[in-house]
Amino acid sequence: MHSMTCKTHPADRMCTAIDRVHAPLCVGIDPVFARFPKKLQSYSPEEASRIFCEGILEAVSPFAAAAKFQSACFERLGAKGVQLLGDLRTRANEQGMQIILDAKRGDIGISAEHYAAAATADGPCDWVTVNPYLGIDGIEPFLDAGLGTFCLVRTSNQSGDAIQQQELADGRTVAQSIADLLHDLGNSYLGESGWSAVGAVVGATKTEEAFQLRTCMPNQMFLMPGIGAQGASVSDVQSCFADGHGALATASRSVTYPDFGDNWQDAIADAAKTLSLELQAGTVS
Repeated sequence: MHSMTCKTHPADRMCTAIDRVHAPLCVGIDPVFARFPKKLQSYSPEEASRIFCEGILEAVSPFAAAAKFQSACFERLGAKGVQLLGDLRTRANEQGMQIILDAKRGDIGISAEHYAAAATADGPCDWVTVNPYLGIDGIEPFLDAGLGTFCLVRTSNQSGDAIQQQELADGRTVAQSIADLLHDLGNSYLGESGWSAVGAVVGATKTEEAFQLRTCMPNQMFLMPGIGAQGASVSDVQSCFADGHGALATASRSVTYPDFGDNWQDAIADAAKTLSLELQAGTVS
């Protein structure tokens, strides 16, 4: 069984990774066979996914602090996909990126312990996305295993509004109540960087709420999906950073599925570099 990427604090590792590339960029690895370059579609979905994802990692590693692997895209391929996911995480780790397993785990304590062990069973992992709606006992097993947790607070999908924006009796929204819970829990898991191993998923498309949630969670590292294809820009997330740390601007489709042109790998590298430069200019004071 693999161990964690290393033994230091997850948030401290993430800060080091951000400093390595000088930008808080996270690239989502979400392989969809139908969107692959034409030249790869003559292969089996498993082999095409391997070639494409390995090419993405090579292209973005000079610019991305982290790679976020969407577990569902690999699980749909069965056992071979799960094995591929482990292999790719190992490769990303070797290239210096932090590994985020986007699996949105959410279960009671004993099951969460199994999921925490599974997170590093087939390859290295630094952070896991977690659904916090079963409470703290569904989060702590991941922390106790040395992993960071990005807990769902304010997601970028529109239908999440129906739940997350509901107002409670005390005037807070559901999202704000989760933010307060994570802040209190996270105080026990602070690293030397000042950031907690208890992080939060906050959609970059929810600009005003992201600013408000930052005041609720001053020590939480934000994972901010929605840059690019979902319509958010670097300027939308500026308020959530502190000297380039404290949040990850996450882009998937806009980086990994650009206009491929003659060389798909070069096109991906160019997209990652462009976004990295925007982040360097917009988030580092």
